[in-house]
Order: sequence, then structure tokens, then C-alpha cells
Amino acid sequence: MVRKTVGIVLATAVSFILFTGQAPKIKAAEDVCERNGKVANLNFTVKDINGKDVALSAFKGSVILLDFWATWCPPCKREIPGFIQLYNTYKSRGLVVLGVSVDDSTSDVQKFIKQYKMNYPVLIGNDRDDLQRAFAPMPGYPTTFVISRNGRICLQHTGFMPLEQFEQKIKALL
Repeated sequence: MVRKTVGIVLATAVSFILFTGQAPKIKAAEDVCERNGKVANLNFTVKDINGKDVALSAFKGSVILLDFWATWCPPCKREIPGFIQLYNTYKSRGLVVLGVSVDDSTSDVQKFIKQYKMNYPVLIGNDRDDLQRAFAPMPGYPTTFVISRNGRICLQHTGFMPLEQFEQKIKALL
């Protein structure tokens, strides 16, 4: 199956070159986001699960996956293992994954982090209406943003989205 797919891709590329006389254009990172898309407001300092201050502005220049989630949210539970995988795979290339929990109880969040073996920073977003308004509208959870190195929001998605779709966008931005 893989050989067949690779063969099809190569045949398509060769056909394109022969027909047009030029190589197919690969999207540049700046083409992945709308040029007039919203710039993310990263001027917030938020407590992490351990009570330490985390300045979102410290992550400027990285590709950021910013996930607003809750422990009681089934689609959140379904997505988080994929975010762990993305972080493991792409952190060395400049991906930062930040989870913003909107739970009332930090002890529930701590249990969840251990259970799911979350390896990326988890921030406390409960009672941070200012932060949530800055990224509004958020019609539900999870609401996840992919932010480019230049701070532009390239993706906003509410609800479950397959890992492959997040990965495609992130790879194009790295």
C-alpha cells in the first residue's frame, strides 16, 4: 500500500513537471494562515498546575497548539493523547503545546495529568475570563488554536478533530 501511494505521488509530480515545466509549489508557512487572520493575544501570564507563573509571550517565535479543555469533557479526553504525541514528535522543531484547563478543581486536573501522562504545560484557565475572551468565541470544549511563529491564529477548532488534521497544519508551520 505504501509503495503504491509513493508511486502515485511520484507519478503525479513528474506529470505536473512535464506538463507545466515547473515543480509543484509546496505551501510556505506563511501561506498556511490567512494573511489577514487574527493575531493571537499572548500578553497573559497564567498559573500552571504547580502554581508557577507562565507568560504566554515567552512562546512567541514557536508554533503553539493552545488547547482549552476540561477533565469532564469526552472529546478533550479523546484528543489529549494525540497532543502528547505531537509534542513528543515536534517539540525539537519548535512546537509548544499548552493545555488550558477550565476545571473548577485543580486536584481533578492533577489526577487527570497523571492518568493521561500529560507531558506538556497545563495552565489554570478557570476564572480567567480575560484569557478566554481574548480567544473568543469558544462555543464549547475543547477549543484548540494553532498559532504560527509570527503569532497569527492559523486554526481555531471546537470539538474533536483527528490528530492527522492538527499534524498537517503544524508540519506546514514548522
